[in-house]
Amino acid sequence: MAHLTIIAHITAHADKIDLVKTELLNLIAPTRKEAGCVAYDLHQDNENPAHFMFYELWESRALWQDHMKAPHIKALSAATEGAITEVTLHEMTQAG
Repeated sequence: MAHLTIIAHITAHADKIDLVKTELLNLIAPTRKEAGCVAYDLHQDNENPAHFMFYELWESRALWQDHMKAPHIKALSAATEGAITEVTLHEMTQAG
């Protein structure tokens, strides 16, 4: 069975980039320990530092949904309230 690929785009307010980056980096270690996490990598746009992207691979959609309910995800929401302008999630499957 193919892994679920998640591409998550996060855009921070220009004056909140450092805060958002710190909080996003805080997600990496606990998420990589979660059941079903194959890869969880954060990227920051070279030309627009307010734009972040997570590339994620999960063993199943159900395990990814468990991740979305994890305490560290809830903590991110609280810590970055008002600092993020947009979040876009893409659920994908490798095509080949």
